[in-house]
Amino acid sequence: MTELCDLPATDQLALLESSEASASEMLESHLARIDAVNPALNAVVSMDAELARSRAAEIDESRSAGDPVGPLAGLVTAHKDLAETVDFPTTYGSPLYLDYRPAADNIVVARMKAAGAVAVGKTNTPEFGAGSHTFNPVHGVTANAYDQTKTAGGSSGGAAVALASHMVSIADGSDLGGSLRNPAAWNNVVGFRASLGRVANSGVGNAWIRHGIAGAMGRTVDDLTLLLGVLTPFDVSDPMSRPMDVSVIDPVDKPLRIAWSADIGGLPVESDVRVAMENFRGDVEGLGWEIEDSEPSFEGADECFATLRSWSFATGQLSEFPPEDVAKMKGTVQEELAKGRELSAVEVGMAMNHLKTLWDRAVAFFAGVDLLIGPVTQLSPFDINEEYPGAVDGVPNERYIDWMKSCCRITVMGLPALSLPAGFTEEGLPVGAQLIGGPWADLDVLRAAKTIESATNYGSRRPSIIE
Repeated sequence: MTELCDLPATDQLALLESSEASASEMLESHLARIDAVNPALNAVVSMDAELARSRAAEIDESRSAGDPVGPLAGLVTAHKDLAETVDFPTTYGSPLYLDYRPAADNIVVARMKAAGAVAVGKTNTPEFGAGSHTFNPVHGVTANAYDQTKTAGGSSGGAAVALASHMVSIADGSDLGGSLRNPAAWNNVVGFRASLGRVANSGVGNAWIRHGIAGAMGRTVDDLTLLLGVLTPFDVSDPMSRPMDVSVIDPVDKPLRIAWSADIGGLPVESDVRVAMENFRGDVEGLGWEIEDSEPSFEGADECFATLRSWSFATGQLSEFPPEDVAKMKGTVQEELAKGRELSAVEVGMAMNHLKTLWDRAVAFFAGVDLLIGPVTQLSPFDINEEYPGAVDGVPNERYIDWMKSCCRITVMGLPALSLPAGFTEEGLPVGAQLIGGPWADLDVLRAAKTIESATNYGSRRPSIIE
């Protein structure tokens, strides 16, 4: 028998709106799933089931009285533990924030709450979101939904696993070097890094030059779009806010011109990912779309990303921590802070200037194609006991983030990119395809993703832990 929590979020919402299911019933189904699988996966943390029950009951009372409720009313969620929440501790995965209770919700949380989403807690993340493996000294490590001996990815690893195992209906996340895309790929769900300003941001740091952005995740493209509809309206508090209307996302109705990149600019890619992506290419060709091997130049993208990433660490939330507190952070965070503080103004300025060069290349490239497709990750999920892989396809990684260049290069080009389920390795581990749109072509990416999803249906394969 299909449980309520096993339905897509759009189907759950239809049942809620027709009163065939109550918000309280929807919540209890998800809480039962959390009780069953979260001990093995450790995706949802800082839970408060009674608060969630109170919220669900309020929604049921409002519906019964005929009062208006929000567009997400009764759907179950949990917020990434980098997102500030009044109702739950926000630890950033760090003992330095162990008892931190923010005075206000951030924009994403506030909008989801106002829309009626019922939050049960937070989703796990690496300490301060650094690295694409979700572990920290506060809440421990999050396991992959499809193989508990493997990493969940990150930094939105808890969100991806909670979605894949149907512990939540929808989930928010964030992305700097691939944190919405990487864990989505490795847990067979959908994650979307929209263009800058599509989802309003809040918090410290440079408001005009942001590479870390908030975003949506879902089990299907429609589920993700449902959440985007709440997150994308204009917000005056974000000077870069650039809203979009996602109320209608229809499938593509004409053949597309697809540029195919097997390695996003010559990066090392493990053979199991290459094989899965070649099979996925056949799926896309089956749609009758025109595919050619092509990609823009990524020259200078790696250096640009590394500089601006370190600069953002050194000038953002962690900039005023005293040395004795910095010494308590994990080594990779200390490394980013040190590198950021060593940067000269000229080095930062040159990296910012290169963003325009990369943007110009993207504009020119996408004048001739509709979509660029390549791998999200350069390898399949690695051992859960490793902090990060030492090499990819025999090529050593000098830094902890090097193996995520397939996402980082797209970040600094400023392009919308979606991770779509694209099949499985021989070991049964999920592989994600990165659907990359041209400048501001977010809606085109969503339409293409919906079309491919309908034709392939890879996202319907559940992890054995919930079978």
